[in-house]
Amino acid sequence: MKAAETNRDNVYSAEQGKRVFARLERYLDRVPKRADIQNIHRFRTNSRRAEALVSEFVPESASQRKLLKQLSKLRKKAGRLRDLHVQQAFLKELKMPDRLNHRAQLIERLREEHELRVRKIGQSFDPDRLKKLRKRLRRARAEAKFSAMDPLELAFKRLPKLESAALDEQQLHAARIAAKRARYLAELAGDNGEAKEFIEQLKKAQDEIGHWHDVLKLEQRAEKLFGGVHDSALVSALQNISGARFRRATHALVAALSAIEDLGSKTPPAKASKAEVVAARATAAA
Repeated sequence: MKAAETNRDNVYSAEQGKRVFARLERYLDRVPKRADIQNIHRFRTNSRRAEALVSEFVPESASQRKLLKQLSKLRKKAGRLRDLHVQQAFLKELKMPDRLNHRAQLIERLREEHELRVRKIGQSFDPDRLKKLRKRLRRARAEAKFSAMDPLELAFKRLPKLESAALDEQQLHAARIAAKRARYLAELAGDNGEAKEFIEQLKKAQDEIGHWHDVLKLEQRAEKLFGGVHDSALVSALQNISGARFRRATHALVAALSAIEDLGSKTPPAKASKAEVVAARATAAA
């Protein structure tokens, strides 16, 4: 019975992994044709998922390293487009006194850069580069060993490890990246309550951290253009919002990791061996 369950989970993990690669290839075609926010977002998230799987389940080789480098480069270029779109939308909704008209100036700067990057994104997704990328993706998909390790166990190991709840901006951003990777690994774990709870807790924290990070980057850009809080009402407003979101994001991350540690206590006593495994995972992730 246990062997059958293990085999079923391995099959599920392999199928989920193949779907990630298939979705990524689909959006490799769509982005250069139409670089709208939906295609950009889905390319980025599926690229992150694929990078996590390639790093963990594909044997290291020159091809694997080149694939990770190429995906990272494309994802970051797409990410800059996404950031510009989100930042414009945020500023348009921001209600504040702006005697110096800094908000409108920044919106116009963002709009101009967004238009330029939309025109140039096709150069990064040119046919020759995509041909090589697809070849490496297919090789990675064929070489991936999804049965080599339990994805949820691996996800626990990849959780961010906080030395204290008092994080600085750099630590929170690093924890966000680690949490994303852990979540993407847990998505391979099959249809079980523990994996679903793991994913749900991390997603809530990631959303809060993402909201903070978007405003932080906008604040940093405004400071370069207009100076500090005494020079610009816009910079002052963004700094206040960023600070509030930072505190909320830190609290959300600590709460999510605490809830994940408590997953072991939800396991029925009759399944003591599994509870021990879960407790060990939580301890290792703490």
